[in-house]
Amino acid sequence: MSTRLKFNILLVSLLPLLGSCGYQMGSIMHPQIKSIAVAPIINETLEPFVSAELRQALVEQFQWDGSVKVTSLKEADCIIHGRVIEVETTTTSTATFDDSQTFRGAEWEIELLFEFEVTIPGRERPLVPARRVEGKAKYQIWTDQQTTRRRGIQQACRSAAEEAVNYTVEAW
Repeated sequence: MSTRLKFNILLVSLLPLLGSCGYQMGSIMHPQIKSIAVAPIINETLEPFVSAELRQALVEQFQWDGSVKVTSLKEADCIIHGRVIEVETTTTSTATFDDSQTFRGAEWEIELLFEFEVTIPGRERPLVPARRVEGKAKYQIWTDQQTTRRRGIQQACRSAAEEAVNYTVEAW
């Protein structure tokens, strides 16, 4: 037998083993959960509009993930409830423009702490128990401080929402 023929026989005999590696394509969400609703987010900070930004980011992340359909609170198989616990802004680097006489922040970081749980309507025990995730984002101030800070908060909300969605659809 030729070397090529031996190689082809070996390859064909190993082919069934490749299908049994345990990998799965598609969603790993619980098969009975088809839809989710995002309840209004509670804001326990002094940061304005952060709850609305985070709720929007959660809806967008669930839609992008595609494991469950986002529906209303009355029609959903499960509901995600949450609260923003903390929003902290810190300087990550400084700059000087007058020969090191004075310094000002050149880059800032926002850290957002979000606690959530996923419940099934009518059940006492949560589907996903209370869990905390953190969203972080860095931003620089170019011209308008309020606009760039708002963009930083949106990015931190998106980061926290991505983690919350991953924990929700993959936490089995």
